[in-house]
Amino acid sequence: MEHFDVLIVGAGLSGIGAAWHLQERAPGRSFVILEGREAIGGTWDLFRYPGVRSDSDMYTLGYSFRPWTEAKAIADGPSILDYVRDTAREAGIDRKIRFRHHVKKAEWSSADARWTVEAERTDTGERVRFSCGWLHMCSGYYDYAEGYDPDFPGRDRFAGRIVHPQFWPEDLDYKGKKVVVIGSGATAVTLVPEMAKDAAHVTMLQRSPTYMVSRPSEDGIANFLRRILPGKLAYDIVRWKNVGLQLFFFQLARKRPDKVRKRLLDELAKLLPEGYDIGTHFTPRYNPWDQRLCLVPDADMFEAVSSGRASIVTDQIESFTETGIRLRSGKELEADIIVTATGLKLQLLSDVVFTVDGEVRDLSKALSYKAMMFGDVPNLSYTFGYTNASWTLKADLTASYLCRLLNHLEKEGLEIAVPRRDPDVEEIPFLDFTSGYVQRAIDILPKQGATQPWRVTQNYAKDMAALRFGKLEDGVMHFSKRAAPASAREAA
Repeated sequence: MEHFDVLIVGAGLSGIGAAWHLQERAPGRSFVILEGREAIGGTWDLFRYPGVRSDSDMYTLGYSFRPWTEAKAIADGPSILDYVRDTAREAGIDRKIRFRHHVKKAEWSSADARWTVEAERTDTGERVRFSCGWLHMCSGYYDYAEGYDPDFPGRDRFAGRIVHPQFWPEDLDYKGKKVVVIGSGATAVTLVPEMAKDAAHVTMLQRSPTYMVSRPSEDGIANFLRRILPGKLAYDIVRWKNVGLQLFFFQLARKRPDKVRKRLLDELAKLLPEGYDIGTHFTPRYNPWDQRLCLVPDADMFEAVSSGRASIVTDQIESFTETGIRLRSGKELEADIIVTATGLKLQLLSDVVFTVDGEVRDLSKALSYKAMMFGDVPNLSYTFGYTNASWTLKADLTASYLCRLLNHLEKEGLEIAVPRRDPDVEEIPFLDFTSGYVQRAIDILPKQGATQPWRVTQNYAKDMAALRFGKLEDGVMHFSKRAAPASAREAA
């Protein structure tokens, strides 16, 4: 059984970033990355649907340590995948990845101060075991093997093809076809204008609207600064500019939702045909940022609607038919292809079973410490990004804090770090978000506390202060060495 100081699960955006931080900030520690799939990239390797792109700018979705140098700030999926893989290759991280290793179990022993991790080789079915001093989970937040795909009535009657974006078939030909995309989230808003370029017509069928905002795909300020400043300096300036703007807009939306709603809808009116029914198709029942806003680069979604190549229908599905979809209103939508862009199925830390000193731990019942560890679970950390900003902002901070913990343990000659749960801390849901994919999974997510350090802040500036500069010994995090065996105590 091989032993490593740190074992990382997942070779996506978070896992590669965590490995880079380990090499730079906690050098000398051995580590390995176990990846269940056969390639680097995680989300950006899995999703292959037409037009797949980021819904955050690459100056914040990119790593803090590696500037994004492409002209487009809102990047396409293949460009992001190249960026992650280039980062791994240039840092030599790709040589430390074990592909087709799907982690199934992790068992902690306080007597040994280590985790024993069992993985299944997806190519051979063999079970292999590793041990590590620290386990860091970068496995994302959703099920890679299964998307959220409602069982619509009459689904089997449809004579055409039904596709979920998470598993896009390479042989799907939609040229000249009538397409219905079910959904109103980021995936649907990406698919509709892209498919409308070749399809006969694309209809976005939504049960309820989503707030949408258009931004240029290129950041003019960023491209200008890159021409006159060193690359890293320009990148850092733009990164903080975008973080600041996002925080300002989010706080404004929480404090003055009516004002922000009016501003968003007024901007939409400028991009759609005169008299378009914005009230029905673009005005959600909730306040801005109660769910994530949909980013529309270069207004491509609105251009597709304005040109007549795409349309939006706001209604509910009664059933699928042989030729399309019958709606509650009695209207029928004809379709050759139906795309169910109905969302993700959330999953906490993949499907790993965690055991602490022989006791199986249900982490959905645990209290989250600084949104990256669990109360009373030693030497285990995880990456979970922001819901109101780029995932990588939080991933970078989490990896940096992990390195601080590891360096503190080494300096003090200690082996174990565990946040001790205060039974008096009030529990509240992990995410304050009304999106369907979050609400469906509320019972499988951990809990957060009403007070720090158990609170999930969704605020990059506050998290930077806490994770990059805050005290490690805060009265909640406890550090220790493994307990000496009985024979050693008797000899002493």
